[in-house]
Amino acid sequence: MDTFEVVSPVGAETIKRSSIAPRLANLDGKTIGEIWNGVYKGNESFPALREMLKQRYPTLKIIPYTEFPSNYGGETLREQIDSAKKLALSFKERGCDAVISGNGA
Repeated sequence: MDTFEVVSPVGAETIKRSSIAPRLANLDGKTIGEIWNGVYKGNESFPALREMLKQRYPTLKIIPYTEFPSNYGGETLREQIDSAKKLALSFKERGCDAVISGNGA
């Protein structure tokens, strides 16, 4: 009988995760920034998401992905880190309390 080795398609984590920010209690009066990498249909889904969020939280301010620098992260880890730092600074400068960083099917 043959023996096969199974490898997970998920892959192993190469960077140890640190803690994440706590969730906001609610979105009333908050400012949310969007970021989109150009994949899937963000140009269709983000406007729909904005509308639904504004209906539920009328005092919510949403800054669309079009008002932030492109979020291409680069090919190397160093480029990805540098890109993430610049993007985080942009969100902080605009007063974002949270970020919607993706969407999908």
